[in-house]
Amino acid sequence: MHVRTTLVGATALVLSAALAAPAVAAASGAGHPATRTAVEAAVEGGVPGATVTARDSHGTWSATAGVGDLETGAPRSPADRYRVGSITKTFVATVLLQLEAEGRLSLDDTVDKWLPGVVTGNGNDGRRITVRQLLNHTSGIFNYTNDEDFGRAYFLKDGFFRHRYDTLTPAGLVAIATKHEPVFAPGTGWAYSNTNYVLAGMVIKAVTGRSYAEEITKRVIRPLRLTGTSLPGTRTTLPRPSSRAYSKLAETAAGPTYDVTTLNPSLASSAGEMISTSADLTRFYEALLRGRLLAPHQLKEMKTTVPIPGAPNAAYGLGLADLTLPCGVHVWGHDGGIHGSSSNAATTADGRHAVAVNFNADWTGDTDAVIDAEFCGG
Repeated sequence: MHVRTTLVGATALVLSAALAAPAVAAASGAGHPATRTAVEAAVEGGVPGATVTARDSHGTWSATAGVGDLETGAPRSPADRYRVGSITKTFVATVLLQLEAEGRLSLDDTVDKWLPGVVTGNGNDGRRITVRQLLNHTSGIFNYTNDEDFGRAYFLKDGFFRHRYDTLTPAGLVAIATKHEPVFAPGTGWAYSNTNYVLAGMVIKAVTGRSYAEEITKRVIRPLRLTGTSLPGTRTTLPRPSSRAYSKLAETAAGPTYDVTTLNPSLASSAGEMISTSADLTRFYEALLRGRLLAPHQLKEMKTTVPIPGAPNAAYGLGLADLTLPCGVHVWGHDGGIHGSSSNAATTADGRHAVAVNFNADWTGDTDAVIDAEFCGG
């Protein structure tokens, strides 16, 4: 369900045969042959390694393919912790909808009500943008990861190795965005912007007095017992078990491959800093769609979508994407990309069949193919 939600805006996510690793698969449980084939095909096409977990009426099934470490040849694990990028957005939206249900804010509140003077200058005006427009990407605010200076500093080789451990603030990320004029007037179009969710995280802090990370942990991670899920803040390493993460740090799929496992995820903030596992992600999306996290009214709001230009089979709700697969199956979820990591998670509308997949590469591989395989079969 790739809807250009990657944080790695300067890295070309194209199929490549570079860095082909042995397609040695390991699986627990039986079945899911098409999904197994899809992750093996991704590795044969250049992804170093993949890990996938599916949950349905028959139980939980996991498989891996390829390697988690190109130097040692160590395999990936079904229990791998990995950076999930923009999948973080569904968690952020869930917290804001819970706050709405508690009467602590309205989705139709302006951004300026909660963050006075933060969105201003160059035609940007937080008095004209609502919280709802942040969550469904109709605010028109420029995507800070598309800023050329930011891209050179954090996504290309020379800049990345100088700046990978920088600590960035949410306010600083928003300031990068507001140097640019809006893409369109609020409510008149759709454009994916990580800035929207940096602001959403700031709104959570303004409403509750606690960080979005604290609220997600209290409201979602602990109740669902997502033991492999965390919001690292400025912690640069991945918890174990985990694999290495790889990138070309370039705008092409050619050239050297770099280990980008360690970095300061404050560059992603509430738009994409989270770490999780495939098992936790399937549990989260199942619980969300089955109404365990949101009241019926708020879940309906989350699933109220707007069209995505150029994607006739997809639409975007509040931190949740709606996709009709080629076989006609209808699923909800989100994808995400960050340095060295490409992830995707989806579930059926009743929450009874879910899958989550991760590739430890950001320049190659098609996670959509794995989603299609799980729900549409071979």
